[in-house]
Amino acid sequence: MSTANSGVSVCSNALLMLGAQPINDFTEGNDRARLAANLYPGVRDSLLREHPWSCAIKRVLLAHDVQKPPFGYRFSFTLPADYVRVLSVGDEGESIDYLIEERRILANVTSLKLRYVFQNTDIATYDSLLVNLLELAMAAKMAYAITQSTSMAQYRLQEYQLALRTAKALNGLEYPADTLGNSPLLEERLNG
Repeated sequence: MSTANSGVSVCSNALLMLGAQPINDFTEGNDRARLAANLYPGVRDSLLREHPWSCAIKRVLLAHDVQKPPFGYRFSFTLPADYVRVLSVGDEGESIDYLIEERRILANVTSLKLRYVFQNTDIATYDSLLVNLLELAMAAKMAYAITQSTSMAQYRLQEYQLALRTAKALNGLEYPADTLGNSPLLEERLNG
């Protein structure tokens, strides 16, 4: 299996940034591979949760569960197995009262349109900035364990935080600008 565009390649590049030997597989019998294998899924999922990256957004229509909530809402909807973060519930402009509890969405509707961030594990679908950001996040997370240097850990964390701001801004440019809508009240105020 090629490790190009994989979690292993991300971790290997992070290790190289720290001056350490890269890994070829998460199952290698060394501390670097064990550290990378242990940290990588959590770092990846936290980064995906941090921002609605274009490569990690899905839309689904959920049917309500058979078992209803005991009170408060009439229906519950099981969140998808790859769910990381809700982006919107219902159609654009629609206001649906909902609550998330125990990997379920509670609401008073019989079906639910959900737009969400999913646990995208296919690095090949990531934008190059997001791959770079994931490498920097892994380097920051592994820095002290690999180098035993607090200053290196702080430097890598600052480098990651700066790159995160840039990547969020560039990814945000891919979304259309928000509009104020066609409200009669808004039109009246704008027109005089």
